[in-house]
Amino acid sequence: MKKILDFNCTFLDQAGIPPEISTQLDLTFPEAYQTAENMTKIAACIEEYKKNPFCILPFCHTVESEALGGEVNYGNGVVGPRAKSYRYDKAEQLLELPEIDFDRGRIAEVLRACKNLREANHNVMLEISGPFNILNGLIDAGVVLKTLRKHPDVMEQVFNKLRHQLVNYVKKAKENKVNIIGYADSSGGLNILGPKFTEFVVEEFTYPLFKEIEEIIDGNMIVQMCPKTSLALVGAEKAMFRDVEVEPGITYNEACIEMIGKTKFAGQMCVKNTGYQLKSGVFKAIDLK
Repeated sequence: MKKILDFNCTFLDQAGIPPEISTQLDLTFPEAYQTAENMTKIAACIEEYKKNPFCILPFCHTVESEALGGEVNYGNGVVGPRAKSYRYDKAEQLLELPEIDFDRGRIAEVLRACKNLREANHNVMLEISGPFNILNGLIDAGVVLKTLRKHPDVMEQVFNKLRHQLVNYVKKAKENKVNIIGYADSSGGLNILGPKFTEFVVEEFTYPLFKEIEEIIDGNMIVQMCPKTSLALVGAEKAMFRDVEVEPGITYNEACIEMIGKTKFAGQMCVKNTGYQLKSGVFKAIDLK
C-alpha cells in the first residue's frame, strides 16, 4: 500500500553566504553571485569553513528560473538571491518557456565555477531545483497549485518542458566534471501538495526525470536528493532503499563521496546537516524501479 512520508527539514531557509566568508573575501554584492571567479572562491571557502567534503553551487535556487527569463533580486550575503517579480500570470504561458542557453548568463558562470573547482581537485555538488522551486521565480505559487488541481493536463505539459531543461543541465554538469548532482524541491513538498498531488508529481515529473538522469550519469557521479524527494519516491513505490555498510561514525556527506560508483542515487539526509554521522554504519542507497 502506498504511503508517502514527509521529512522534517530545518535547513529549508538556508541561503546566502556566511558573513565570515563575506568579510574574509571582501565581497561586494551582487557581483559575488554573478561571476565564476567569485563563485569559485566563495564555494571553496565555504567548504573549508563548514568542514564539508565537497563544494556546493550555486548559493540559491533562482539560477534556473533566471535562465528561463525570470527576474532576480540578488540581495546580499545574508538573504541571497530571490525572485524579484513574476513574469507570467497564467500557467498556460509557461508552455512558451524558452530553451535555456547554458553558454550565457549566470547559469554558464555556475557551470564554469564547477569546472574550476573540479580542476582544483575539489568534489563538487551542483544543486538543481525541482519544478516548484523553479516556477516560484516565474509565476505566483497559488496559480501553479490551482492549475495542478483543476488542469493537471496543463501541468503535465509544463513538467515535460522543465524536465527536458533539467536533463540538459545535468548533461552540461557532466561535461564540466561535476561529480555530485543535488536535487531539491522544497516548494513542492508533501506538506504543501498533500499525498494525492505529491504522488502525481512523482509519477509525472520526478520519477521520469531520474530515469533519464540514470542513463546520463556514470560511475563518476551520484545524485543526492532532498529526503523529502527520496521519501516521496519510495512512498509512491517508484524506488527502494538499499543498505550499504560504511564505517560507523562517518559523516553522511563523507559517505556520499564514498558511494560514488556504488550507487547512482542517495537521499538519506539533508547535505546541509554537515555534521550528521552515520553512527550505525548504514548508508541508504536508492534504487529506482
